[in-house]
Amino acid sequence: MYVITGATGHTGKRISENLLAAGKPVKVISRSTEKVADLVAKGAEAAIGDLSDEAFLTEALAGATAVYLMIPPKFDVTDWLAYQRELIQAFIPALKAAKVSKVVLLSSVGAHMLQGAGPVSGIGELEQALHQVEGLDVLALRAGYFMENLFSAVDMIKHAGINGSIVDADRPVVMVHTSDIAKVATERLLDLSFTGHSHEFISGDNPSFQQVTKMIGQAIGKPELPYIQFSPADAKAGMLQAGLPETVADGYVEMQLAMNGPDFTDGYVKTANLDNPVTMAWFVENELKPAFN
Repeated sequence: MYVITGATGHTGKRISENLLAAGKPVKVISRSTEKVADLVAKGAEAAIGDLSDEAFLTEALAGATAVYLMIPPKFDVTDWLAYQRELIQAFIPALKAAKVSKVVLLSSVGAHMLQGAGPVSGIGELEQALHQVEGLDVLALRAGYFMENLFSAVDMIKHAGINGSIVDADRPVVMVHTSDIAKVATERLLDLSFTGHSHEFISGDNPSFQQVTKMIGQAIGKPELPYIQFSPADAKAGMLQAGLPETVADGYVEMQLAMNGPDFTDGYVKTANLDNPVTMAWFVENELKPAFN
């Protein structure tokens, strides 16, 4: 039985579908029965509960062949790092009690930075905490910046006529489509040959935000669309105006500042683990452009 956390998200749902299509038994963890109803209809077993509930999680993980583990995003928190640590404090004893032997972890480029990288540092803490589980083999998939994150820029582009963030305009950014993360994760879960504690980078494209903005502008008929590098204060104000809690805005500001430094991609190696990865040009034309209509 494969157990999937974050089963309603971009990667977890695709991984669940891929494993079911391969004829594997799958258990999906969710807080909502309705949100996983389509996966249940395809043959998955649902475990409905909260990932911070150690007893629930222990029962859900019992007998797992392998677990796809992640910290799902949560935007109604007052302390983002505290939320991440709350889940870590449930994950570790539950994995021990359930005697789980294999974990594929959704991690991130920059997860080696245990301080100063916003939510990525929290994921890094989870990577380190998993060393506490004796006999557990862990493969951390250190994925790039999700291409789908760019959907959050649509309103800014439509209403303000600009694209922008704190990230340096010409800095190459490791980016990946979530379908490619799911592809690699599925392959590793089916193979299960990884041992010990290791990590693997997943990327599809490395454009700068200025290059991405140019692609978007050309796609939507605004070739002069500018990319503006915001100050941390202006970026935070914009996020707060968009309705993000302050702790989430602070986390994103810290992460984007870290992305400007050399440490964030320290050790990064673009690995040939994807055949025909989704390119930014394809994503902009086929997925982002329709969002402007």
